Amino acid sequence: MRYQISGKQLDVGEALQSHVKTELSEVVEKYMQRPTDATVTFSRDAHNFLCEATVHLSTGLTASAKGQATEIYAAFDSAREKMDKQLRRHKRRLKDHHRDRSEPVEFEAAGLYVLAAEEDDETGETANGAPMIVAEMETKVPTLSVGEAVMQMELSNVPLLVFRNEKHGGVNVVHRRDDGHVGWIDPRNSK
Repeated sequence: MRYQISGKQLDVGEALQSHVKTELSEVVEKYMQRPTDATVTFSRDAHNFLCEATVHLSTGLTASAKGQATEIYAAFDSAREKMDKQLRRHKRRLKDHHRDRSEPVEFEAAGLYVLAAEEDDETGETANGAPMIVAEMETKVPTLSVGEAVMQMELSNVPLLVFRNEKHGGVNVVHRRDDGHVGWIDPRNSK
């Protein structure tokens, strides 16, 4: 597994890098035998250390966790525990579904636009009547089953996930609702 361990405006020493590699590989290999790479980033927020860990699996799924503590090792341990819990749940769901993905998840390129949150006037629009686009990026849309999309959304700690449904090839969305349940939007079912 490839590791990228870095710090934002702080030095990450050899001892911490060795600790991260040992502990993270132990957690990931306990549940997933085919991790490809991991990115761990440390930063400071006032008196706390923050740790953001992301692990990419060969199936195309991505697990991410964040930890926060007053010491840098404790921040990593917090993120590691969250990662452990996510991967354990993911493996349990794979067993429950009795499904083994034989091929990696396919991805398609798609545009991603970030709109400005600030309003220019009372209507909330720019002079030409449209919201201002702050950033244009490219993202990847995976081809997954609905169950795998829900797992990916929970593993990535994101509020929603856009994916291509592997049953019919249409674009679908799963999202975390305000009541804590998961919603699924399938435009094909509205006809």
